[in-house]
Amino acid sequence: MRTAHQGYSQNKMDDEHLMLLSKKQKTTPSYQPDILGADYQQMTLDFPSDYEGKVIATLVRKKAEQETRKAVLYIHGFIDYFFQTEMADQFNQHGYDFYALDLRKYGRSHLSHQHWYNVRSLSEYDAEISAALEQIATEEHDSVILAGHSTGGLITTLYVAHHPNHPLIRGLWCNSPFYDFNMSEIEKKFGIPRLSQLGKLLPEMKFPSRLNPFYVPSLHKQYHGEWLFNLEWKKPRYPKVRLSFVRAIHEAQKEIHASVHLGVPTLIMHASQSSYPRQWNEIAQRTDVILNVADMQKYGHHMHGDIVLCQIENGVHDLVLSAPEVRAEVYQSLFDWLNRKGL
Repeated sequence: MRTAHQGYSQNKMDDEHLMLLSKKQKTTPSYQPDILGADYQQMTLDFPSDYEGKVIATLVRKKAEQETRKAVLYIHGFIDYFFQTEMADQFNQHGYDFYALDLRKYGRSHLSHQHWYNVRSLSEYDAEISAALEQIATEEHDSVILAGHSTGGLITTLYVAHHPNHPLIRGLWCNSPFYDFNMSEIEKKFGIPRLSQLGKLLPEMKFPSRLNPFYVPSLHKQYHGEWLFNLEWKKPRYPKVRLSFVRAIHEAQKEIHASVHLGVPTLIMHASQSSYPRQWNEIAQRTDVILNVADMQKYGHHMHGDIVLCQIENGVHDLVLSAPEVRAEVYQSLFDWLNRKGL
């Protein structure tokens, strides 16, 4: 038999427990509907403020029809965000739950006080990749393929190299990874290191990006392509970049150039050739107009581990946005590789 005092104490403990549960529910992020439609949900991930203030990232997911313990986490490139629904569908159909991050200051995650895409070290993104992987683990997954396009390919390569015994990551797929600047050898040897050093002192200073202005028009329905995406988030032109970005990329690429070891099976895909059209030309729809595929080959062979390079004939920079018959080859090669590796 409980005394009045015991009853009061028990009730107080119950109330405190309920308050703690309530507080946890309020602070635990939850999924909300995403802009891509009914099958997609998004979760906002909060992080400590940085040199610009408040920081968030956004985790987007699309679950497979059948329950699965396998998942994919996709990281987009520079001046980019996740919108490639066909890629998500392909992974779902092959038995994977699909997740993608919009990194801090990109797409869904850009806040009004932030400069678009601003970064001083690519290691800043480790926080959202780690948080996303933790969330994926809580959703009953025990195997994740980490995937990255362009700058995302550089980021994910280094994440795998820096986390050699990660309990979830089973494989890495890089889609046209940004392993070197698309410049002359002299510019890369002398110019980029000097700009990088200047970027340490003057991170906000801007420098011509040299990004080909026909890449986005080659993709978007409003111009010459077949895809619809937000032109504010994936801009048609971006003539200048901050030196902080140049420095962040250069510091990351130095690790790649020195060689890294990747402890999981890795597939590096790239187009069959690069080009740099000076005026609109349909060659932009069957070549990589952003990066030099020779650099991907060079540094892909330079890394250590179970690494396979795969060339896609007539591919564009983002291979999954290539012409229909070309991206069919992308998916065939990708899922054949995953099947061979038992992933």
